[in-house]
Amino acid sequence: MALIEKSGGVEGFVDYVHKKNSYINSPRKALMLSYLIGVSIFIESSITSLIAGAVGKPLCDKQGVSRAKLAFVCDSTSAPICSLIVLNGWGALLLGLITTQITEGIISGDSFSFLINAVMYNFYAMSALVITFLSIWFNIDIGGMKNATLTPLNETHIPLKKASPMLMILPIVLMVVFVFLFLYLTSDGNILKGSGSSSIFYTMIATLVFIFIYYVGTKTISPISYVKTSFIGAKKLFPIAMVLLFAFAIGKVTTDLKTGLYLASLVDENLSIYLLGAVIFLLSSLIAFSTGTSWGTFSIMIPVAVPMAVAMDANIALCIGAVISGGVFGDHCSPISDTTIISSMATECDVVEHVKTQLPYALISGFIAIIFFVVFSS
Repeated sequence: MALIEKSGGVEGFVDYVHKKNSYINSPRKALMLSYLIGVSIFIESSITSLIAGAVGKPLCDKQGVSRAKLAFVCDSTSAPICSLIVLNGWGALLLGLITTQITEGIISGDSFSFLINAVMYNFYAMSALVITFLSIWFNIDIGGMKNATLTPLNETHIPLKKASPMLMILPIVLMVVFVFLFLYLTSDGNILKGSGSSSIFYTMIATLVFIFIYYVGTKTISPISYVKTSFIGAKKLFPIAMVLLFAFAIGKVTTDLKTGLYLASLVDENLSIYLLGAVIFLLSSLIAFSTGTSWGTFSIMIPVAVPMAVAMDANIALCIGAVISGGVFGDHCSPISDTTIISSMATECDVVEHVKTQLPYALISGFIAIIFFVVFSS
């Protein structure tokens, strides 16, 4: 993503959309474009919010759509879609956490299969995407969204860096194709049995090679700039690597302490198995809201939820899905969440206003998710 930004591909894509804005002649179309961008770019949640916000701002201003509504659309598509289509860092983290549970002997099987099955129970992300779509299509404004601040139309167009949108589109499309290709190559022809972690690693290497040939070959950036930008991008990932390192450490500690088994013994007689998914969802939501991080929530709750599911003979994939859903839900509601702040920055919307106007929609999606967790636990 650092290389794509350096090439001007993001700015070129935004500029291309602005030139085609004659097709965007209604509030619904203006918001729907940002929604489609949000569900199409699932490589990284921050990039999703930034691009959707940058494209949507002038179009929504022109059509009289509040920045709060745009921020809601950006925020409600970024994390949910990244947690549903896990061909990204989210998938890598979850694969690592699930693999730890397998290596510790808590569960047995293939981590990638567990992850795919768990995603099928990511009810909050699914409901959030549906609720967001319906709110756009039927122009549903509830709660504070009815009185959201409208931004005065600014006709001044700031020229963006002239670059082809293909500089952004081709690497992202190729990245997705490579993931499926390497999943196929690392298996016996069954994509679902391929090595997820290896496929993501090989995909990154192959995409970086393609970007070097494409960008340097077209003289978009120099070889020296390519190397420098690559190191800058890698440096930005260092905190994520530390999160992974500490996540595995926490997982090891909670496993050795048998925290999940202890909690399961406490609730075994008092909690119905049919409510386990909903309880895990609520606990994950509380942690994510308090800390402002869904990834940190996954790191804390998966080593707890999986042993609980095993001890109570519950659906393991559903419990992992409840952790994922709860992490995203609490992250959405939290004013200190990085995705909340980035969505506000990308759309130039006040953070407090964004939180207040998004909260009713998030609560509706969360309530729907709880119902589904109870239903599917039966």
